[in-house]
Amino acid sequence: MALKVFDLQCEAQHIFEGWFSSHEDYDSQQEKGLLTCPVCGNAKISKMLSAPHLNVSHLKKAKQAQTVSPVPVTEAAASLTDKDLAKIQATVMQQLRAYVKQTEDVGDQFTSEARRIHYGEAKDRAIRGNATPEQRQALREEGIEVLPIPDFLDDNQLQ
Repeated sequence: MALKVFDLQCEAQHIFEGWFSSHEDYDSQQEKGLLTCPVCGNAKISKMLSAPHLNVSHLKKAKQAQTVSPVPVTEAAASLTDKDLAKIQATVMQQLRAYVKQTEDVGDQFTSEARRIHYGEAKDRAIRGNATPEQRQALREEGIEVLPIPDFLDDNQLQ
């Protein structure tokens, strides 16, 4: 099955990709409120304009005589293989997981503890825990920056 990849944007202007089985699948998930921004958790998502993928390989032979200078690519980027990119991705994931492990899990007390830290009532430290999208929005409105952690970065969620 071919997937549709859409460029999406939340109300806070974060841009990310969404993969769907069809346009109807996107519409259905949007209507059910299942789409949220992976950066801030905002549920007001819109589809951005994106270039379609066109299979024009058959045109290459006809246009071989006409050449265009490619966009410059640095030597380092041009020499990266799929294996190199996979190693980089694995290293980044390990570093992100290590960072998450260094945070204190405060569970359902996340919003109250985040406020206590913000207002100087508790020791300043990195914490993680549970918060609804509404609670995260309320914290942001108070000037308290929060970021949802995807389950795949939190080893406690994987057990």
